[in-house]
Amino acid sequence: MNILLVYPKYPDTFWSFKHALKFVSKKAAFPPLGLLTVASMLPAKWEKKLVDMNVDRLNDSDIRWADYVFISGMAVQKESAKDVIERCNHLGVKTVAGGPLFTASYYEFDGIDHFVLGEAEVTLQPFLDDLTKGSARHLYTSDERPDISTTPIPMWSLINMKHYSSMNLQYSRGCPFDCEFCDIVILNGHTPRTKGKDQLIAEMDSLYEHGWRGSLFVVDDNFIGNKKKLKAEILPALIEWKKSKRFPFALCTEASINLADDDELMVLMVAAGFDVVFVGIETPNDESLLECTKYQNQNRNLVDSVKKLQQFGLEVQGGFIVGFDNDPESIFQTQIDFIQKSGIVTAMVGLLNAPTGTRLYQRLRQEGRLNKSFTGNNTDFSLNFIPKMDYDKLIDGYKNILETIYSPREYYERIKTFLKVYKPPRTKPGKVQSHQIKAFFKSIWFVGLREKGRRHYWSLFIAYLMSSPPKFARFILFSVYGYHFRKVNIEKTW
Repeated sequence: MNILLVYPKYPDTFWSFKHALKFVSKKAAFPPLGLLTVASMLPAKWEKKLVDMNVDRLNDSDIRWADYVFISGMAVQKESAKDVIERCNHLGVKTVAGGPLFTASYYEFDGIDHFVLGEAEVTLQPFLDDLTKGSARHLYTSDERPDISTTPIPMWSLINMKHYSSMNLQYSRGCPFDCEFCDIVILNGHTPRTKGKDQLIAEMDSLYEHGWRGSLFVVDDNFIGNKKKLKAEILPALIEWKKSKRFPFALCTEASINLADDDELMVLMVAAGFDVVFVGIETPNDESLLECTKYQNQNRNLVDSVKKLQQFGLEVQGGFIVGFDNDPESIFQTQIDFIQKSGIVTAMVGLLNAPTGTRLYQRLRQEGRLNKSFTGNNTDFSLNFIPKMDYDKLIDGYKNILETIYSPREYYERIKTFLKVYKPPRTKPGKVQSHQIKAFFKSIWFVGLREKGRRHYWSLFIAYLMSSPPKFARFILFSVYGYHFRKVNIEKTW
């Protein structure tokens, strides 16, 4: 069979990094790891082709070539996915859909021949067996949480790595926490399931052998869900691998704030090559944390926890939310003050939404407050429920946060706050790559010469150029990110 795997297009959001990618001549931030892994699960004799619509155009000839089109994506890609389905239906090519978008809300999609939902390690093979016998059903689903130690290495040969700013891999699935608004536990469960060190190293080797050098995003729901295994097995193995390969990857991941409570774990992560961690801060308002059962963030000084992570050599990127029932009208200034004081340069602030099936979704449905389907984009000034706060006040306050934290003065002040605390790890820097040189000169042109507020850029440019090469390199990266965030956020508010 000929199998076409299609990854729908992202809208322009925080996570698209569309405007930042231009600086490094890349087309997308990350490749579609799920589809690349599914490709490795399909029969070896089948012909496979992948079209990532964030990188390449999906042509009718691609669709006509296929016996089946496999489509996967996340909620934010819903509209693009519907367009792909419509095109496949028009051309008479059968479709197979799976992944988070369809697992959460498959009933919202018409025109799909086969839904293969849940985790592919469980549901894909029964579908393939039935397909071989000519008796494939419309729906395959399971609540089983598979052992991911059997998951194959992604089929990297299907993509051109030069189109992406970072590669990605998965070490674990699941999160031990149960935040009301989060759908991770619905998709992947509470108990973290992990891969072994040999399997993880094999995936690192595969990326290395395919020529990748640079950023590598470990996409886990919560990387530190199993601390004991990380400290005893995984991180020591990564440290040795990193040394043997002469530091080819800069690692980033997602983790809960309680990482700051474990000095040994932070030291090992930095030694293994981690330099960025995304943390769900959500809100500094205690009542709102209690409301959403974000227990791991309660009863602690969140600013101190963030700064401790920074002192150990980890840049903290933060997720923030406004729109909780318990948010007072002062929450907008409180969020601004927290973000500025903490030195979280990449602060991704969104409106609360209720993803399909979450405890928040169920509660709001019982209260009669749901009013539209979940778009997956919490930065487009839309909510899928009726908030307790006056809607106009909520939207205006949210816009004020974006306008403030990404205005040049506040943004560059936040960079200064971070770099005063941040201690870069003492590791040998990797080889400077051509796209990094491009980013340097483009930052000077677009940010240093053409943007308003460029005096803030030059003030820090000169200070860090003269004092600290590692901090200067991170400053250039931040200047590029800031350009993207201003394009995405502030221009939306005008």
